[in-house]
Amino acid sequence: MSNLPLIFIDGDQGTTGLQIHERLRGRKDLRLLTLPAAERKDALRRAEAINSADIALLCLPDAAAREAVSLIENPKVRVIDASSAHRTDAEWIYGFPEMSPSQSERIANALRVTNPGCYPTGAIALLRPLVKAGLVPADYPLTINAVSGYSGGGRAQVEQYEGPDAAQAAPFTVYGLALKHKHPPEMQLHAGLSQRPVFVPSYGAFRQGIVVSIALQARLLPAGANKEALRAALQRHYEGARHVSVLSAEQAAATDRLDPTIHNNSNDMTLGVFGNDDDGHLLLCAVFDNLGKGASGAAVQNLDLMLRGA
Repeated sequence: MSNLPLIFIDGDQGTTGLQIHERLRGRKDLRLLTLPAAERKDALRRAEAINSADIALLCLPDAAAREAVSLIENPKVRVIDASSAHRTDAEWIYGFPEMSPSQSERIANALRVTNPGCYPTGAIALLRPLVKAGLVPADYPLTINAVSGYSGGGRAQVEQYEGPDAAQAAPFTVYGLALKHKHPPEMQLHAGLSQRPVFVPSYGAFRQGIVVSIALQARLLPAGANKEALRAALQRHYEGARHVSVLSAEQAAATDRLDPTIHNNSNDMTLGVFGNDDDGHLLLCAVFDNLGKGASGAAVQNLDLMLRGA
């Protein structure tokens, strides 16, 4: 019998699960376990698969993810949950390795890891270092705007844009107008905010990619919290990070538009600080792949950390 770690992907037919499977297929340092179509909804067979795994990757709706965790009887089974079921649960380690200097090690040694949401990945990447540095007050009245590719809506939305009625799909949609989206509590907790931010999500007629943007008023920030100070704080925080980069002052000055697709099919994320000094207006932006650093790529990054720490 092979001594290679056994990885079970529960829900490998959704957009996240399919991409995780694609990223892991062909690797020689692990074994992949997936269930045939006839067994995917068989609770007994799923329980057997989860309990036989070294690490289970859950690519399921929230309720199904909680059910999957409840099936675990083997105390050695480790879990990466790609759903939003456990993202604010103190008993789960938040799977954003670049969030703090110690986060990678915490993930590497964790029994339970909760993958970040796609939109929160960008918002937390921008805000947490600035809040920690005292450059953005924890109670700042934040509005987070984000546009994602339609794949962020899952299989049903992909079918809407790629199926037989694709010609009728909207070119751009703003949603969550009741401002009760599930992501703000995750953003608030992990960015270190004392107030729930306003979150305005949207998606466009492109398959994947994200731009998250957060506007700030210099007059509401501490003295000295200008573009250079914000940029320097982000650069210090992400110095040496493999997957997160910060635009230099020269790069930012030469950038007059952002393409949400530039990091598609990668696990990379670019952060930028822009602004109008005359009016005291600042803009924080993050660009990454909603299926990469925002989902599947992040899950595989966390998996590799856990395999290293096993």
